[in-house]
Amino acid sequence: MRILSIREAAVPVRSSMRNAVFDFGEMTTSVVAVVTDRVVEGRPVVGYAFNGTGRYACGATMRDRFIPRLLAEAPEALLDAEGFIDPERCLPVMNRREKPGGDAERAWAIGTIETALWDACAKARGEPLWSLLARRYGPGSPGGRVSCYVGGGWYRPGQTVADLQDEMRRHRDAGYVQLKTKVGGLAIDEDRRRIEGVLAIVGEGANLAVDANGAFDRERALAYAEMLAPYGLRWFEEPVHPLDLALYAEVCGAYAPPVGTGENLYSLQDLTNMVRFGGLRPDRDILQVDPPQAFGIGTFVRIVAMAQAAGFSRAQIFPHGGNQMSLAVVGGLGLGGCESYPGVFGAFAGYADDARVEDGWLRLPDRPGIGFEGQSELYAVMRGIGA
Repeated sequence: MRILSIREAAVPVRSSMRNAVFDFGEMTTSVVAVVTDRVVEGRPVVGYAFNGTGRYACGATMRDRFIPRLLAEAPEALLDAEGFIDPERCLPVMNRREKPGGDAERAWAIGTIETALWDACAKARGEPLWSLLARRYGPGSPGGRVSCYVGGGWYRPGQTVADLQDEMRRHRDAGYVQLKTKVGGLAIDEDRRRIEGVLAIVGEGANLAVDANGAFDRERALAYAEMLAPYGLRWFEEPVHPLDLALYAEVCGAYAPPVGTGENLYSLQDLTNMVRFGGLRPDRDILQVDPPQAFGIGTFVRIVAMAQAAGFSRAQIFPHGGNQMSLAVVGGLGLGGCESYPGVFGAFAGYADDARVEDGWLRLPDRPGIGFEGQSELYAVMRGIGA
């Protein structure tokens, strides 16, 4: 199996949503297509991925450094014992001559290519990526399904609490049990009213998480921690800047319910530092790394192993992303669950067209690879790049 070409294109996300920090009006993402010489059922195997919906397209570094390094490598050096492309062998090639540190500058460029390689690798074998990951790394998800929650409650112009409640009712009617809403974009009393409005729909606090997107300084973080604590929420996500480990430790010391973080950390060392020094509690807190934004799936596997060695269970790991890439990782590694973004990020949100959430559970797909082919609007974009 050989790589023939690797193509990248920047595509607008086309979202008008806003969190506590910024809106997505200019957001783009890099779509990658890895074209191989393998033919399955009369069609060339092409692996696809995109770098997520919270970071801009990163094609310049791909084209200047990482793609040329892979294409210049001896093809047999990138293969496993069965003759398939091995993403684990491709990763050090892309990282060659990269200075340690400053991982964010290259993490999602390399990670997106690496994830596309996994898609190609699974398609060449004729099996879903989650199945390949379960065989290689385990343990897989029992019953062939995973827990799935909604990342909703975005700030919209003119939105009222009643509007927010209507959104959350739609999510519940669609089969979701656990929901998430944004905080930090309004005054604390207004956010309190939003939270209480959503709790009137979802019932107990364990069915609701909140996300501040790293917006708070110390004073505001501790004020929100005090306000939120009585509700017993599922988690309080990213209260402060993702690299302010001392302030994370202070917030965790003041807030007894679970805290979630990791979406904006991009390497094994980043996560190791957060676990060591951020005050996280292995018996309750949640890790939310985005696989293609953190050097890809192979690195994500090592992050999971590090977290387990520190006392976290796989059930406490909920990859960020709300897409089929994260779904494959959750299903293959037997993690806590995945996110969903219904109607938020256009073609880049959600799962296959035939996917259905039932009582908060999503069945794993049987399509080979990641399964983008079952997501018609997104696959039309990808096919145009990979053709």
